[in-house]
Amino acid sequence: MTSRSVPPPEAPDPGSERELARAAQRGSQEAFAELVRRHQRRAYTIARAISATHEDAEDAVQEGFLHAYQALDRFRPDQPFGAWLGRIVANAALDLARRRKVRQTEALTEHHANPFRDPAQQDELRRRLVAALDTLTPPQRAVVVLHDVEGYSHAEIGKLLDVPEGTARAHLHHARVALRKTLADLRGEP
Repeated sequence: MTSRSVPPPEAPDPGSERELARAAQRGSQEAFAELVRRHQRRAYTIARAISATHEDAEDAVQEGFLHAYQALDRFRPDQPFGAWLGRIVANAALDLARRRKVRQTEALTEHHANPFRDPAQQDELRRRLVAALDTLTPPQRAVVVLHDVEGYSHAEIGKLLDVPEGTARAHLHHARVALRKTLADLRGEP
C-alpha cells in the first residue's frame, strides 16, 4: 500500500488584499488587523513625511487606521486598499499638523555613518536640515520627503495626498526654492 501525501484542501486565499478588505467590511477584526499589519510601515512613512516629529507621525497613523476602520463601508474593493489608506493617513497627518502649532524637532535618524565626514559637521548639517524642513508648510514638507527621500513619483504623491499631480509638483518646486534660500550658505562650504 503506497501512501501519497495529499495537501489539505485550500481555503479561499486569505492573503489576498481584496478578500481581506471584503472580510473586514463584513466585520472581521482579524482581516482588518492583517491589513493594518501589511500597511503599517507604509502608513508611518507617509505620516512621517508630513509630520514634524515621530510622535506626531505615530498619532497620525493611529488616527488614520481608526478613520479607515470607521469608513470601511465606503471602501470600494476594486481600488487598492493601500492607496485608500494612504490618503486617509495623509489627511490625518495634515489635520494633526494644522492642530499642533508648537513642535519639537527630532533629529533625523542616521542610516549609515560616513567615515570621511567630521561627525560635528554631520550633526550641524542634520540640525540645519531639520530646521529648514520645519520652515516648510506640512504639504511642502510631505512632498519633499515623499519625492526626494522616499522616491515616490509626482503622480503617486498626488494620489497619497489627494491633490492633483500639478499641485504636488508645485509644492515640491516651492519647497525646494524655500530650502535653497534657507540653506544658501551651505552651498559655498567645502
